[in-house]
Amino acid sequence: MALQEELKTQGDFLFKNRSYLPLIILVIGLSVFIHSEYHKNEITDNSIPQLFNYIWLGISLFGLYIRVVTVAHTPINTSGRNTKEGQIAEELNTTGIYSIVRHPLYLGNFFIWLGVALLTNNTWFVIAFILLYAFYYERIMYTEESFLRQKFGNTYLDWAKKTPAFIPSFKYYQKAKYPFSIKKALKKEKNGLAAVFLIFWAFGFLGKTVKGKAIGFEYDFWFYGALASSMIYIVLKIMKKQKLLDEVNR
Repeated sequence: MALQEELKTQGDFLFKNRSYLPLIILVIGLSVFIHSEYHKNEITDNSIPQLFNYIWLGISLFGLYIRVVTVAHTPINTSGRNTKEGQIAEELNTTGIYSIVRHPLYLGNFFIWLGVALLTNNTWFVIAFILLYAFYYERIMYTEESFLRQKFGNTYLDWAKKTPAFIPSFKYYQKAKYPFSIKKALKKEKNGLAAVFLIFWAFGFLGKTVKGKAIGFEYDFWFYGALASSMIYIVLKIMKKQKLLDEVNR
């Protein structure tokens, strides 16, 4: 099989199963974190100050912000979470955040999971995460761009020539064609905030439990953040089911 077809085949498979990468990162990251916490002692303990956890949270929330801005300015059947049904793109997004980077959703994902990777306090794991992410999403982006190139032809090529794939450039920024839709943002990204806070809480809980050799439950910032964001998720889930977040053509 030629390299081009091989990349396409791998990309198709990874695109349909791309939701599993976060689970892989999370499981491995938690394992690395628990192992390092378990083997620490008072002499060799090199724990990073709690302040840094808030910085890591900021990085993850920045990634979530990128996703929200991306989704909220797009029309129906573009920039979605479609996986099983394959590629969907009734319109080529080229304005707003798409005028500064071709894959803003994956850029957002990168920052979300970079924040999680940094929670492990393990430099080698962070480096491994970045390399795995690059390998994984390079193939997915290749597959998506092959689809868009075939469907939109020269329109896609003209946009791709001036818009970087992953590292943003504001040189050719254009105002978003569609207005910001808070309903679409809440509908499509309703689980993001809860997922971030639950993961950060889990790291803190497991870290305290492993070091204290007992259940490390505390009513701290991470607990209340996880609780509040989970309640917001439940409310949004109900609103979505009742079609309160639906908008025409969005």
